[in-house]
Amino acid sequence: MTQAQVQAESQAQGQSRAWRLSLNSDGRRHPFINAAAAYAVLAGLVALTIGMLNVAHVAGSILGVTGMVVGLIAQMMSVTRLERIVIVFGIVVSFVGMGLAFAHGGF
Repeated sequence: MTQAQVQAESQAQGQSRAWRLSLNSDGRRHPFINAAAAYAVLAGLVALTIGMLNVAHVAGSILGVTGMVVGLIAQMMSVTRLERIVIVFGIVVSFVGMGLAFAHGGF
């Protein structure tokens, strides 16, 4: 095979692969860290939403604190850059939700 044929074949293979969302850019599976990152983001978003309400400040406080703690632990164990980006987003959103919930009465 010539160099042009090899290059054309590698481009065709690269274009045929479907794009998918994955935090594992190193090719290895990290189910615990991925689950912790997902929990930090979801708990943070829920804490942010609930933290804006005066009636559910206790649930917002609990979700904000747990999302932040789980996110900080996952940050120490994260391996890839994409995991760290998602985890830091979850930590920030959890902190803001926790702060709003504390401002409305906290625990």
